[in-house]
Amino acid sequence: MSFPAMIRTPLPYSTTKELSDSGVAAAAFPFNYIACKPPAAAADDDENEAADEAQIPTIDFSLLSSRNPDNRAQIVRELGRACEEWGFFTVLNHGVPVELQKAMMDACVGFFHLTAEEKEDYMGRHVLDPIRFGMSFNTKVEDVQYWRDFLKVFQHPVFHYPTKPTIFREVSEGYSRHIRQLGKDLLNAIWESLGLEENVMQEALSLESCFQMLAANFYPPCPKPELALGLPAHSDHGLVTILMQNGTDGLQVMHNGKWFGVKPLPNSFLVNLGDHMEIVTNGRYKSVLHRAKVNNKSTRISVVSAIGPSLDAVVVPAPMLVERQKRPAAFRGIKYRDFMEHQQSNKLMGKSVLDLLRL
Repeated sequence: MSFPAMIRTPLPYSTTKELSDSGVAAAAFPFNYIACKPPAAAADDDENEAADEAQIPTIDFSLLSSRNPDNRAQIVRELGRACEEWGFFTVLNHGVPVELQKAMMDACVGFFHLTAEEKEDYMGRHVLDPIRFGMSFNTKVEDVQYWRDFLKVFQHPVFHYPTKPTIFREVSEGYSRHIRQLGKDLLNAIWESLGLEENVMQEALSLESCFQMLAANFYPPCPKPELALGLPAHSDHGLVTILMQNGTDGLQVMHNGKWFGVKPLPNSFLVNLGDHMEIVTNGRYKSVLHRAKVNNKSTRISVVSAIGPSLDAVVVPAPMLVERQKRPAAFRGIKYRDFMEHQQSNKLMGKSVLDLLRL
């Protein structure tokens, strides 16, 4: 097996964007970014497996507020089927203004184009810092770095924001409010699809104090996309994750043991279930593995909103579902804060944290 020319010593770049802009990686690719085997040696390598384009389920959100009970019942059934069969779906007619979506994307682009010195002010020291900028996933523990810069901002129950660019606060405050309501409405419909009472789940998960985080991901052009990954296969920690992206694709989702590329519809959000949905539903609705691929032509930016229980909620399988399934609880309980801290402090590998809770 022969590798292309590589740099084996650390490079003096504090962000992946700087490395991409420098052109250095085009001449000799940094060894610590090699996440995949070269194609000639990767016939059986899952990371290099070609992905078909997915026809994922589509949910017309407007029907959830339909005055026709039959229409609502039908879309709740479709949502439940999407959760059970895919754990991933597209939401249309969601009510989030297009102008607000664009403004949020522009604010994130503006942040990533700040100077390295300006962004360094937000370089997180702890994985639960409310504002954290960084590269890869967790460079302190990784053997391989991922072709990605990120900004993570906690937005509920306490609203945080970077002071630059100046527009970020106003835009993200409005955007987070719309997305939080969208997430809560989807959760209520998901509970309904399972025959669970909304007020019972609200109390069990302390959803009035739900955790919400905005994560902006910046994947610049990569000169060797066949060797690198934006992010490896992983599941998300919360209940639901709501994603929008710019016009560049790269998201792939695992379905029935095979990778599928996801191409969002115009003015839509992509939604996937997280690990805590799998815990709450005792495994009926499963979190979905997904990954980010990179390309050598254009920058991909995704703006992800994670909606989870209160950080202080101890999450266990819903007793009503456990009783109805007539089988024991499949997961032991854990405080959401502890789960998230463990996931974010370690290497990102599949469902590794969720697997620790299986009974």
